[in-house]
Amino acid sequence: MNLKIVLVAFLLTTPALASTQQDFQQPLSIDSEAFFTDLQSSNVVYERNVLVQQGSLTIRAERLEVDGSAGKGMEVFIATGSPATYSQRMEDNSLVEAEAFEIRYDRASRILLMVGDAELKQSGSLVQAAKIEYNMETQQLQAERGENERVRTIFAPENQQPSATNEENQQP
Repeated sequence: MNLKIVLVAFLLTTPALASTQQDFQQPLSIDSEAFFTDLQSSNVVYERNVLVQQGSLTIRAERLEVDGSAGKGMEVFIATGSPATYSQRMEDNSLVEAEAFEIRYDRASRILLMVGDAELKQSGSLVQAAKIEYNMETQQLQAERGENERVRTIFAPENQQPSATNEENQQP
């Protein structure tokens, strides 16, 4: 049974995780070394050294599948890698960074789902879990443990960034 934890404390003690609305008004570009498209199903697969950019939002992956069957602006991006990464500059100028083996970005709902050794970092604070879901619109974050794992949250000391040793994955 998976334990779900809403990380309210994380949201209250770090700068706002709200996405920069200007990013979503920018064109979205995808670069890769190869791609395949099926025009009938509106699916596209990008491979090798994939880079997605929309304003300050950046996703890097080894492979990216784009499901465009719901229509323009409703695409779902599924980035995979060892790990795939996400970063975005927020309205308060802080940088949010995330990584996981799979990052699913639902463009319509602005939900970012990270699965497999997922990490989310901002302003020196860190959340680690098997699965992290971040809603960019509502600023809600939910993390879920995997089997024989726990959700880990590390808070940066007030007015101080944590050292690299504080961010190591230690067992409680």
